[in-house]
Amino acid sequence: MKKIYLFVVVSVVCFRTVAQQDPIYAQYIADPVVMNPAFTGANERFNAGIQYRTQWAGVDGNPVTYNFKSNIALVDNKVGVGIVVIQDKIGDNRTTEFNTAYSYKIKLSQSTFSFGLQAGVVRISNDLTQLRIRDDNDPNFRFYNEMKFNTGAGVLLKGNRYLVGFSVPRLLPVSISQGGQSIQMYNRNFYFIGAYEFPLTDRLHLRPTTLLRITSGASISADIGLNLNIENLYQPGIFTRNLNTYGVLFQMLVSHYRFGYVFEFPASQASSLRFTSHELTLGVSLAVLEFHDRSKLKFQ
Repeated sequence: MKKIYLFVVVSVVCFRTVAQQDPIYAQYIADPVVMNPAFTGANERFNAGIQYRTQWAGVDGNPVTYNFKSNIALVDNKVGVGIVVIQDKIGDNRTTEFNTAYSYKIKLSQSTFSFGLQAGVVRISNDLTQLRIRDDNDPNFRFYNEMKFNTGAGVLLKGNRYLVGFSVPRLLPVSISQGGQSIQMYNRNFYFIGAYEFPLTDRLHLRPTTLLRITSGASISADIGLNLNIENLYQPGIFTRNLNTYGVLFQMLVSHYRFGYVFEFPASQASSLRFTSHELTLGVSLAVLEFHDRSKLKFQ
């Protein structure tokens, strides 16, 4: 049955080639540094985390994304530096990114403004052994393996109860050469992230979140979520993406560690994509320098 739905992945590959979509993340508030370098060192600690996402689980060649990120606040918490490594696989296509990130923070009266830059490389390749090609000489199926330079930028305004961020993680379009032709694989993706925390009681806080993704040639993608912060230890939530996908998430803080899980499902069983998606995160946050924030770890 899995083979029957291979056409879904092929369709998505075509869509991504035309619309140049970045990987999707449901826990964007927990790990925003993968989209916005201005979050580097934002919580004034040393941070490291890994994330795994499988979309449309059960389909051969479905999108699978891994990432690792680590960052630290330096210079009396005025500067942040870090690295981000991302691997995104879909069908026979594989994109691997390695970026170094830098941020500079300006303390305001009630908030902190941060400006961030990132630079690195993107490796785009394919594995034709993942496909069943009838004609080995078909010019539409060629091996490619190319390395491209990448740079991005972002800004962040962060207060005690809110955060607002805007970023362009890839400022340069990425193209590959195949069969003597230049094929554009990615274009600029613009991200807007926002969150605000409303105190209900001393132990309960309600936090709506939003992520807008704008890409040339594609419709605006909007993630809208609502999370409940319980004693700053547990955070269950619900969200929707364009009213086409719904999901539930759960995050938990244990000492210096954060665990997160997301379960997504289609809005209608009549959809051609009747498959669920899953996302797991594991992070650690430590005060390792004398000027780091040593208060109790909080949700981002």
